[in-house]
Amino acid sequence: MPPPPQTVAGGSTFDKMKMGAIMGSCVGLTIGFIFGSFSVLRAGPGPRGLVATLSQYMLSSAATFGFFMSIGSVIRTETSQAWILPPNLSSPNGKVSQPIMMAWKRAEERRKMKEL
Repeated sequence: MPPPPQTVAGGSTFDKMKMGAIMGSCVGLTIGFIFGSFSVLRAGPGPRGLVATLSQYMLSSAATFGFFMSIGSVIRTETSQAWILPPNLSSPNGKVSQPIMMAWKRAEERRKMKEL
């Protein structure tokens, strides 16, 4: 049976940001439940009660993890050739000129030859 076809695009940047926020929030809820339960077992639920204390741990860690995972997924998504080359070598539209691209390929070939 042949492998399934590979997709090139995984959605827009906003879709990836949402996915990162959802994944981070799920991880944060789990971590908040673990640390909140440990804190309640160790020090007691406090004056607000068990559910309020545990939910505060869970929601605060979910918000923190979700925020940073969404930012991380956006940063990871927005990579292009312009990030690889110095800003003075790339054009404003993010494309690289032909002579620079040829020089870049020659430099990569030299690097590969040195590795051998």
